[in-house]
Amino acid sequence: MDGDKASTIDKIKEERIIKISSLKGRAKQMNAGASIAKGNILLFLHADTVLPSKAFSLIYKACEDKKIKAGAFDLAFLSNSLALKIIAKTASLRSRLTHLPYGDQAIFIKKEIFEEIGTYENIALMEDIKLMQELKKRKYKIVLFKAPVLTSARKWEDKGILYTTLRNWLFLSLYFIGVDTKNLAKYYK
Repeated sequence: MDGDKASTIDKIKEERIIKISSLKGRAKQMNAGASIAKGNILLFLHADTVLPSKAFSLIYKACEDKKIKAGAFDLAFLSNSLALKIIAKTASLRSRLTHLPYGDQAIFIKKEIFEEIGTYENIALMEDIKLMQELKKRKYKIVLFKAPVLTSARKWEDKGILYTTLRNWLFLSLYFIGVDTKNLAKYYK
């Protein structure tokens, strides 16, 4: 899971998985994958994230409800750190209160709705938030499962939990007040 990003596609050994490459940029990459997907539900899963065991049955059952257009999972980290457990619980609570789950929570969406809203906007950062904002603006129902995805804690542990938390809050705040994502991206890395 925490391997070299450049070789992620090479690590996929399952024959049934269709592998494609696209231009650089998370929105472009996810849109490219969505464009060739044959199913009627899209799941956007980060390479360093693992789904809960019953994820697919939860998604299928939820999407049988015509009112539900998209959803995500609660968040947990692959770490025993108490601080990261608190951050994960806080992120899950935030998602429930705001109905704005982030990409590391394994967003899923009905394909027809994804295409209707215009796919992921090709912006430098925050494409996941922008997608969820569009769903909320249209008053589409988003379900959040209590079953958590497990995501790597590597970036938190490498950069420091306090630094990463404060940085994330700063970038989110700047995004919400309208700072262009191109400007944010310059400082993100």
